[in-house]
This record gives sequence, structure tokens and C-alpha cells, in this order.
Amino acid sequence: MLEGIGTAAYMQIRLSEDAMLRKLLAATCLLAAVAAPSISFAAVKVRFVDPDRYTDAGGFGGGSRNATLAELRGYLQQLGGRYLPPGQTLDIMVLDIDLAGSYEPWRAGMSDVRILRDVTPPRIRLRYVLSERGRRLRSGEETLSDINYQMNPSARASGDRYTYEKALLSDWFRRNFAARTGGEMRPW
Repeated sequence: MLEGIGTAAYMQIRLSEDAMLRKLLAATCLLAAVAAPSISFAAVKVRFVDPDRYTDAGGFGGGSRNATLAELRGYLQQLGGRYLPPGQTLDIMVLDIDLAGSYEPWRAGMSDVRILRDVTPPRIRLRYVLSERGRRLRSGEETLSDINYQMNPSARASGDRYTYEKALLSDWFRRNFAARTGGEMRPW
């Protein structure tokens, strides 16, 4: 308690300090609520066009096609968060997927094992539209592939099921969208 002030006066000062803090907190929350709509984030929308007709979108180790598509969708959205500036939207239509390697069911005991050969690189065909506030910045259709996919040391060391496909998508994002954000990946 402060010297020379009675208990009642001290309590009055304390209550007015608490009231001021509550008002400051309320004002801060109100300001954040008003400013929030003006803050925009980058968005990646992924659509798989007729996935039943894809060359090979089955999962590794007997995984389902839906699990493969969900994994690739999530990875594309993660890349968008890293490379696209706030306010931009990237619409991606995946037209075909051919995963790296192939199943060779005639191999005894290895029917769920994907055999990787240099003639079975990953391929992803897609169409995309990059826009900002409703204005189209860029669009195109590309077939991503890497015949030297087995020589990628970071992909070979990865335990990820779709490491080669993700390497294709990372390279594509870096080539097409990193220059717009200064060429660097964002830390988040």
C-alpha cells in the first residue's frame, strides 16, 4: 500500500487502473477486429479433374488413391503458404498423375512394392491460374517430370511416400512463384 493514503483511496486507485486496463484491452480487440478483414493470406485451391482416369495415382504400399490425392493437396497448400505473397490465390487443376516407379505384380512377395526405374519417372500434368484480388496475373498448363529423379540426394534420403512427386512440385513452385517473393522461402 502507498504511504500516506488510506485503504479506501488505495482501492479507488486500484479499481480505476483495472478499468483503464480493461478499456485498453477492449480498444485493442476492437482495432484487431476492424483490421482483420483487410489482412489477407495466400490461398491455394486444388481440384483433381477426373481422378478415375489418372495414369497412376494409387498409393505406395497399397495406399488408396484418395490418400495420395489428399497428401498432394496438402503439400501444394503448404507450398502456397511458403511462396505466395498475401492476397494471391493459386487455382490448380490436376489433370493427370503418374507416380514414380511402378508395381510389378509378377515379383513373388512384392505385389505392394513400387519398383523405381529411370524409365518410370513421376509425372504430374496440371493447369493453373494465379490471381490477386480477382485480377489474373498468370496462367498455364504444364507437365512436370524429372527423368533424373533417382539422382536427387535429398529425395533418396527421405522416408516420405511421395518424395519424388513432392520434389517435382517444390521445384515447380520455386521456379514459378519464388521470384515474386524475393526468391526466398518464407519461414512459416
